[in-house]
Amino acid sequence: MIKKTLYFGNPAYLSLKNNQLQIRLPNDTKNDTSATGQECLITKPIEDIGVMVLDNQQITLTHGLMSALLDNNVAVITCNSQGMPSGLLLPLSGNETQSERFSIQIKASIPLKKQLWQQTIQTKIGNQAKVLERCVKCEIKLMWAWQSKVRSGDVENVEARAASYYWKRLFPEIEYFSRDRYGMPPNNLLNYGYAILRGVVARALVASGLLPTMGIHHHNRYNAYCLADDIMEPYRPYIDELVYRTIEIKGLPPIELNRDWKSTMLVIPTLDVTIGGLRRPLMVAVSQTTASLYKCFTGELRRIAYPEM
Repeated sequence: MIKKTLYFGNPAYLSLKNNQLQIRLPNDTKNDTSATGQECLITKPIEDIGVMVLDNQQITLTHGLMSALLDNNVAVITCNSQGMPSGLLLPLSGNETQSERFSIQIKASIPLKKQLWQQTIQTKIGNQAKVLERCVKCEIKLMWAWQSKVRSGDVENVEARAASYYWKRLFPEIEYFSRDRYGMPPNNLLNYGYAILRGVVARALVASGLLPTMGIHHHNRYNAYCLADDIMEPYRPYIDELVYRTIEIKGLPPIELNRDWKSTMLVIPTLDVTIGGLRRPLMVAVSQTTASLYKCFTGELRRIAYPEM
């Protein structure tokens, strides 16, 4: 079953009753009140939820609800006062053999990690090439050439060369656009989409019994989700294409994203991707990817199962 993504952009009181998420919306919330003017009460099964986004400073959660969400491996993403994702809540344990899996992950050799990173970047560049081909129909021979030149550990940083070429061509209608976390729109929409994707990947890693902190390439001492940042790389082009298609329809987003713009990114967990020759919702594909990563650590597999566009 495909898990749901819930977004809360208004003040709300969220609690647990009979293993159901109980949502109470104040009676002054526009278009959310009942016909009698009383507060609106909605319930959702906890087991149906995969990601929950909290985007209002006046949202209250009970401890019982938080505990139930963690027990069901729900990724809870919190947003700051500017409405951008700033935190991620995940369970400490998501697998029955957690300790054993941690030990296997920690003991993974450096050569193995370098080989896995090579696969990761090769797939990412290939997917970026497909996005350029599908969206702007530009020349992509260089992208394929760079993909073939990625070596173990990508010591020559081919990823950066491909990225420079890619971003200069993806939004040809936007003059002087460059990919910069704090840059002009649609950087903000890309950031928002990547944050949702990061939550989905981190959730799947925990479910596979892996430590999201211990990356195969990223190793920033201040980053609690290095492995999630590694594994999400080949999935980023799906977000890029979604943003491109959204801009085609709606034009450029405003500097401060409103609820309407954010809602366009909430479809990310259900995006169709092709993995292993089969079409899967992105959230399901990510679980397949993280499960294969663990098998690479154990030696059962030699390649991570990544989607290809």
